[in-house]
Amino acid sequence: MEIIKMHGLGNDFVFIDHFQGTPAEFPDYPELARRLCHRQFGVGGDGLIVVLPSAKADARMRILNSDGSEPEMCGNGIRCFARYIYDQGYVTKNPLQVETLAGILTLQLIITGDQVTGVRVDMGEPILKSEQVPVLIQGDPVVGAKLDVDGQEFEFTAVSMGNPHCVIFVEDYETLDFERIGPAIEKHPLFPRKTNVEFIIVNSPRELTMKVWERGAGPTLACGTGACASVVAAVLNGRTERKVTVHLPGGDLLIEWGEDNRVYMTGPAAYVFKGVLLEDALS
Repeated sequence: MEIIKMHGLGNDFVFIDHFQGTPAEFPDYPELARRLCHRQFGVGGDGLIVVLPSAKADARMRILNSDGSEPEMCGNGIRCFARYIYDQGYVTKNPLQVETLAGILTLQLIITGDQVTGVRVDMGEPILKSEQVPVLIQGDPVVGAKLDVDGQEFEFTAVSMGNPHCVIFVEDYETLDFERIGPAIEKHPLFPRKTNVEFIIVNSPRELTMKVWERGAGPTLACGTGACASVVAAVLNGRTERKVTVHLPGGDLLIEWGEDNRVYMTGPAAYVFKGVLLEDALS
């Protein structure tokens, strides 16, 4: 089985291409994700992306976290996905459309010469109704709500970009016990489908710094949907303008919450390597 490794700002993914059809023996994708994404015994990655045909769009993306769970969407992953299917010749038009569990998304490829140098994604409208995020708090939107975690109280804003996010504004990261608080919030009873957790420092009305604990993956170098949710939360809290550069450990994303209520994300997608998966990796 051939595999491709790609990353978006260090958020890395193992790709399996089943666009031309899945094998006769249908793969157990969750188990495959757990094996391949293991950084010692597998290829290593934050998630597994499966390239599939679509009856509704140009292609369909399935993504599975390193723990085998399947999120609705991944902003960094879909940029890599768009570049891959374009480079493979599966789709030649620009913009193109990709089917995900969060719906069909439109992506504009930024092409310099004959090479894709970036991707602008129409991430759709943010979901702010508590029951749709979902978060077990009354009132819409959930802005500045109280959250008690291991005796500490936080204020958070709940946003869904097709997947749930809990955005918390902090002054610095020095006093944040990230490795303890991150997973505790991810699995907090207020979030029935668990949640991604973003800790945000506001640098200026046009800049944010973000640290993320991803649902099902833990700490990652970047999270595209998290960056989008954080800008929406920052605007709702009156902290930034609607077009913001988000600094992540792996690099920067440009996020714009347009006047049309849609969120646009622009960032890179890069290859790491191509290889062949040996039978030993599956045993």
